[in-house]
Amino acid sequence: MPYTTRPLDASVEIAAPPERVWEVVSDVRRTGEWSPECRKVVVLGDGAVGVGTRFVGVNRRGLMVWPTRSRVTAYDVGRRIEWRVLDNDALWSYDLEPTGSGTTRLTSRRRTPHGVKDFAARFTELLLGGNPEHTVELEDGMRRSLGRIRELAER
Repeated sequence: MPYTTRPLDASVEIAAPPERVWEVVSDVRRTGEWSPECRKVVVLGDGAVGVGTRFVGVNRRGLMVWPTRSRVTAYDVGRRIEWRVLDNDALWSYDLEPTGSGTTRLTSRRRTPHGVKDFAARFTELLLGGNPEHTVELEDGMRRSLGRIRELAER
């Protein structure tokens, strides 16, 4: 039976229009610029990012390094990008919302509507300190990522 985990959400207001924030978050290759866990992303195929694009993320935590395979499931220009991590079945997304004052509210989410695949749950339990602990770590990482994205977009 798949491991279930709570939804994760974090938001930040960015002093930049949605178009500028979109330039940063829509290019999954840039994830290593802000993520504490995902250090590099390689887009497969012709390099264009859109619905159906597949990519490989290289993650690192301490001495532990592991790849993940993902596929973009939503790509609404200027508004939303979402991808499914094929190895654990988690959905990650960024949603952009103009605030009306020239700023953008950026929300990062992680959902596991079908639970986390058994292999990924065991991997996390054995090598990443446990699923509840890693969930807290991911949530902290989301907040840190949003802070870094804000810095990049406000430049």
